[in-house]
Amino acid sequence: MRGPAQGGAPVPLSVLDLVTVGSGSTARQALRTSVELARLAERRGYHRHWVAEHHAMPGVASSSPAVILAHLAAHTERIRLGSGGVMLPNHAPLVIAEQFGTLEALAPGRVDLGLGRAPGTDGATAAALRRTDRRGPKAGGEGADDFPEQLAELVRFLDDDFPDGHPYARIHAVPGPVQATVPGGVQSAARPPVWLLGSSGFSARLAGALGLPFAFAHHFAARSTVPALELYRDSFRPSPVLDAPYALIAVAALASEDAREARRQAMTGALAMLRLTTGRPGLIPAPEEAEAYGLGPMEREFVAGRLADIVHGTPDEVRAGLDELQKRTGADELMITANIHGGGARLRSYELIADAYGLPGQGR
Repeated sequence: MRGPAQGGAPVPLSVLDLVTVGSGSTARQALRTSVELARLAERRGYHRHWVAEHHAMPGVASSSPAVILAHLAAHTERIRLGSGGVMLPNHAPLVIAEQFGTLEALAPGRVDLGLGRAPGTDGATAAALRRTDRRGPKAGGEGADDFPEQLAELVRFLDDDFPDGHPYARIHAVPGPVQATVPGGVQSAARPPVWLLGSSGFSARLAGALGLPFAFAHHFAARSTVPALELYRDSFRPSPVLDAPYALIAVAALASEDAREARRQAMTGALAMLRLTTGRPGLIPAPEEAEAYGLGPMEREFVAGRLADIVHGTPDEVRAGLDELQKRTGADELMITANIHGGGARLRSYELIADAYGLPGQGR
C-alpha cells in the first residue's frame, strides 16, 4: 500500500491518466500514449499508474478502465496499475470483482481497485448505463445512495466470504479466492486492495470508518481538499488493511522548459473543462485554438480559477508547487495528472518532473 518516495520527492509520486484525446488525434493514438506514459512512469520511479472511468466525453477515452489496465499490464512489469476510479454504481459488484480478479491474475500483486460513487458522466448517460431506471436531471444522483451496501457486497465477492444462508453464498467471483479452496486448487487468495475515491466529505468519512486508503480529487475540488483529508483522518479506524490513515491526492501539474509554454499547454485543458461544464464537450483543443478563443467575462473567471489549480511552470517551479501542496495537505502520495492537448507535451512533463526530483532512470 505504502510506496517508497524516490529521489528528492517528499512522498511517492504517481500518475493519473484520463487517456485524453486532442483535436486532430484519435482514441487509438491516445491509448498508444497511455502505454508510453506507463512505461515512462515505470522507468522513472513513479509508484502507480491509474486510469479513471468517464463516459460520453469525446476528449476522454477511458470509459473502460479494466480493458485499458489489461493492455497496460501487458506492456509493463513493475509499476502498480489501478482504477482511479471505477464508478461502482455504474456496475454490478460481481462484474467488478470478476474484472479485477482477472487483472490480478494478469499482473499479480500490482493491481489497485479504486472506487467512486459518482457516475463519471451526466444523468442521462448514467441512465443509459443502467445505473438507474430514472431519467432526467436527478438521474445522476440515483444509485449512489446505497454505495456503502454496494461496497460491502463487492468486498464480500472479492474475499469470497458471504455468510451461510446469504442469497449469494454459493456465488463466487472467478478468478478469485474460491480457486484456492476447491480440490487441487492452487490459485493465490490475494486480491486487489480497495481504495475509496472522492471529492467531498462522504467518501472521506466512509474510507476512514472502514480503515481504507483514500484518494481525493484535488485536481477539480481543490477548495475541499484540506477539510476532506481532515475528516478522513478524524474518522479513521484501524483495520486489517491499514493501521493508520493513508491519503493520496490527485493534482493537475504540467512542467515545461519554458514557463510560458507550460501555461499555453495548461490552457488547452482549462478550455476543455469550460466547454464540458457548459454543455459543449469535445476533444481537447490545440494550443492555437485555445489562444484564439474569445473568453467572455464569466468564462475568463472560470479559466483563471482552473489555471490557478494547475501547478504549472518550469520543472523547478512545479517541484516547489508540489512540495508546498504536499506540506499544506499532509498527503501521503501525490498522483499527477496532465489533461492537455498533446501527448508529447504530457510525456515530456512527467519526464521533467521526474528530473526535478532526481527520480531514478534518467534518460531513455
